[in-house]
Amino acid sequence: MPFTLPPRTPSGPRRRSLLASAAGAFVLVGCSAPEPSTDTTVRSPSAADRARARAARDSESLAARYAAVITAHPPLAARLKPLRAEVVRHAQAFGGSRTAGSRPSASGSPSASASAQPSPYPTVPAQEKDALADLATAERTLADQRTKALLTVPGELARLLASVAAAGAAHAFLLTEGAK
Repeated sequence: MPFTLPPRTPSGPRRRSLLASAAGAFVLVGCSAPEPSTDTTVRSPSAADRARARAARDSESLAARYAAVITAHPPLAARLKPLRAEVVRHAQAFGGSRTAGSRPSASGSPSASASAQPSPYPTVPAQEKDALADLATAERTLADQRTKALLTVPGELARLLASVAAAGAAHAFLLTEGAK
Protein backbone atom coordinates (compact mmCIF):
# COMPACT_ATOMS: atom_id res chain seq x y z
CA MET A 1 0.00 0.00 0.00
CA PRO A 2 1.52 3.28 -1.05
CA PHE A 3 1.89 5.98 1.49
CA THR A 4 -0.11 9.16 0.69
CA LEU A 5 0.07 12.36 2.54
CA PRO A 6 -3.14 13.71 3.94
CA PRO A 7 -4.44 16.77 2.08
CA ARG A 8 -3.03 19.91 3.55
CA THR A 9 -5.64 22.31 4.75
CA PRO A 10 -4.40 25.80 5.35
CA SER A 11 -4.89 27.17 8.76
CA GLY A 12 -7.04 30.30 8.81
CA PRO A 13 -9.19 31.84 6.09
CA ARG A 14 -8.40 31.41 2.41
CA ARG A 15 -7.37 34.26 0.18
CA ARG A 16 -10.64 34.16 -1.79
CA SER A 17 -12.77 34.37 1.30
CA LEU A 18 -10.73 37.34 2.56
CA LEU A 19 -11.13 39.18 -0.73
CA ALA A 20 -14.85 38.42 -0.81
CA SER A 21 -15.24 39.61 2.77
CA ALA A 22 -13.34 42.82 2.06
CA ALA A 23 -15.39 43.52 -1.06
CA GLY A 24 -18.62 42.82 0.83
CA ALA A 25 -17.61 45.15 3.64
CA PHE A 26 -16.70 47.85 1.14
CA VAL A 27 -20.09 47.54 -0.56
CA LEU A 28 -21.91 47.68 2.76
CA VAL A 29 -20.01 50.77 3.83
CA GLY A 30 -20.69 52.44 0.50
CA CYS A 31 -24.40 51.65 0.70
CA SER A 32 -24.94 52.81 4.23
CA ALA A 33 -26.87 56.00 4.73
CA PRO A 34 -24.84 58.99 5.77
CA GLU A 35 -25.33 60.18 9.29
CA PRO A 36 -27.35 63.36 9.62
CA SER A 37 -25.08 66.33 9.80
CA THR A 38 -25.40 68.83 12.56
CA ASP A 39 -23.02 71.14 10.76
CA THR A 40 -24.84 74.27 9.63
CA THR A 41 -22.14 75.52 7.27
CA VAL A 42 -23.04 75.84 3.62
CA ARG A 43 -21.33 73.36 1.34
CA SER A 44 -19.17 74.74 -1.39
CA PRO A 45 -20.53 74.22 -4.89
CA SER A 46 -19.27 71.24 -6.83
CA ALA A 47 -17.07 71.58 -9.90
CA ALA A 48 -20.12 70.90 -12.07
CA ASP A 49 -22.10 73.65 -10.33
CA ARG A 50 -19.24 76.10 -10.81
CA ALA A 51 -18.92 75.14 -14.48
CA ARG A 52 -22.67 75.56 -14.99
CA ALA A 53 -22.63 78.99 -13.31
CA ARG A 54 -19.62 80.07 -15.37
CA ALA A 55 -21.33 78.92 -18.58
CA ALA A 56 -24.47 80.88 -17.64
CA ARG A 57 -22.41 84.02 -16.94
CA ASP A 58 -20.51 83.62 -20.22
CA SER A 59 -23.76 83.29 -22.17
CA GLU A 60 -25.27 86.29 -20.40
CA SER A 61 -22.18 88.35 -21.21
CA LEU A 62 -22.36 87.27 -24.84
CA ALA A 63 -26.06 88.18 -24.98
CA ALA A 64 -25.20 91.62 -23.62
CA ARG A 65 -22.55 91.94 -26.30
CA TYR A 66 -25.14 91.12 -28.97
CA ALA A 67 -27.46 93.73 -27.44
CA ALA A 68 -24.70 96.35 -27.61
CA VAL A 69 -24.08 95.64 -31.29
CA ILE A 70 -27.82 95.76 -32.03
CA THR A 71 -28.04 99.11 -30.23
CA ALA A 72 -25.01 100.55 -32.02
CA HIS A 73 -25.96 99.17 -35.46
CA PRO A 74 -29.77 99.00 -35.82
CA PRO A 75 -29.60 97.75 -39.44
CA LEU A 76 -28.07 94.50 -38.10
CA ALA A 77 -30.96 93.91 -35.68
CA ALA A 78 -32.95 91.61 -37.96
CA ARG A 79 -29.89 89.43 -38.47
CA LEU A 80 -28.65 89.42 -34.87
CA LYS A 81 -31.84 89.18 -32.80
CA PRO A 82 -32.43 85.46 -33.56
CA LEU A 83 -28.82 84.64 -32.65
CA ARG A 84 -29.06 86.70 -29.46
CA ALA A 85 -32.32 84.94 -28.55
CA GLU A 86 -30.51 81.60 -28.84
CA VAL A 87 -27.70 82.84 -26.62
CA VAL A 88 -30.28 83.95 -24.02
CA ARG A 89 -31.82 80.46 -24.15
CA HIS A 90 -28.36 78.98 -23.62
CA ALA A 91 -27.88 81.11 -20.51
CA GLN A 92 -31.27 79.97 -19.22
CA ALA A 93 -30.40 76.31 -19.93
CA PHE A 94 -27.32 76.73 -17.73
CA GLY A 95 -29.46 78.22 -14.97
CA GLY A 96 -28.91 81.88 -15.76
CA SER A 97 -31.47 84.60 -15.20
CA ARG A 98 -34.60 84.90 -17.29
CA THR A 99 -33.49 88.32 -18.49
CA ALA A 100 -30.03 87.16 -19.52
CA GLY A 101 -28.01 89.84 -21.20
CA SER A 102 -30.77 92.42 -21.18
CA ARG A 103 -29.74 96.02 -21.09
CA PRO A 104 -31.84 98.91 -19.98
CA SER A 105 -33.24 100.82 -22.89
CA ALA A 106 -30.96 103.69 -23.71
CA SER A 107 -32.24 107.10 -24.54
CA GLY A 108 -30.18 109.14 -26.91
CA SER A 109 -27.08 108.00 -28.71
CA PRO A 110 -25.22 104.78 -27.87
CA SER A 111 -22.18 106.79 -26.79
CA ALA A 112 -24.26 108.69 -24.22
CA SER A 113 -25.54 105.47 -22.69
CA ALA A 114 -22.04 103.98 -22.71
CA SER A 115 -20.64 106.88 -20.71
CA ALA A 116 -23.50 106.70 -18.18
CA GLN A 117 -23.06 102.98 -17.56
CA PRO A 118 -19.76 101.05 -17.29
CA SER A 119 -19.51 98.39 -19.95
CA PRO A 120 -18.51 94.80 -19.06
CA TYR A 121 -17.36 94.22 -22.66
CA PRO A 122 -15.28 96.14 -25.18
CA THR A 123 -16.80 99.01 -27.05
CA VAL A 124 -18.65 98.21 -30.24
CA PRO A 125 -16.66 98.93 -33.41
CA ALA A 126 -17.98 101.72 -35.61
CA GLN A 127 -18.09 99.57 -38.75
CA GLU A 128 -20.79 96.89 -39.01
CA LYS A 129 -18.36 94.43 -40.57
CA ASP A 130 -15.95 94.83 -37.65
CA ALA A 131 -18.77 94.49 -35.11
CA LEU A 132 -19.85 91.22 -36.74
CA ALA A 133 -16.25 89.99 -36.77
CA ASP A 134 -15.92 90.77 -33.04
CA LEU A 135 -19.13 88.85 -32.28
CA ALA A 136 -17.91 85.92 -34.37
CA THR A 137 -14.60 85.91 -32.48
CA ALA A 138 -16.41 85.99 -29.14
CA GLU A 139 -18.65 83.08 -30.24
CA ARG A 140 -15.65 81.06 -31.45
CA THR A 141 -13.64 81.71 -28.29
CA LEU A 142 -16.53 80.72 -26.05
CA ALA A 143 -17.22 77.58 -28.12
CA ASP A 144 -13.56 76.59 -27.76
CA GLN A 145 -13.63 77.16 -23.98
CA ARG A 146 -16.75 75.04 -23.65
CA THR A 147 -15.28 72.28 -25.78
CA LYS A 148 -12.21 72.15 -23.51
CA ALA A 149 -14.45 72.09 -20.42
CA LEU A 150 -16.18 68.91 -21.65
CA LEU A 151 -13.47 66.76 -20.09
CA THR A 152 -14.00 68.17 -16.61
CA VAL A 153 -17.77 67.98 -16.18
CA PRO A 154 -20.20 65.06 -15.68
CA GLY A 155 -22.32 63.56 -18.46
CA GLU A 156 -25.49 65.64 -18.66
CA LEU A 157 -23.65 68.96 -18.30
CA ALA A 158 -21.06 67.78 -20.84
CA ARG A 159 -23.81 67.07 -23.36
CA LEU A 160 -25.31 70.51 -22.78
CA LEU A 161 -21.90 72.18 -23.12
CA ALA A 162 -21.22 70.25 -26.33
CA SER A 163 -24.56 71.27 -27.79
CA VAL A 164 -24.11 74.92 -26.89
CA ALA A 165 -20.51 74.90 -28.16
CA ALA A 166 -21.74 73.53 -31.49
CA ALA A 167 -24.40 76.24 -31.64
CA GLY A 168 -21.75 78.86 -30.90
CA ALA A 169 -19.58 77.56 -33.74
CA ALA A 170 -22.60 77.75 -36.04
CA HIS A 171 -23.27 81.32 -34.89
CA ALA A 172 -19.66 82.25 -35.66
CA PHE A 173 -20.09 80.79 -39.14
CA LEU A 174 -23.32 82.68 -39.71
CA LEU A 175 -21.74 85.92 -38.54
CA THR A 176 -18.77 85.64 -40.91
CA GLU A 177 -19.01 83.11 -43.69
CA GLY A 178 -22.78 83.07 -43.88
CA ALA A 179 -22.84 86.75 -44.87
CA LYS A 180 -20.89 86.23 -48.10
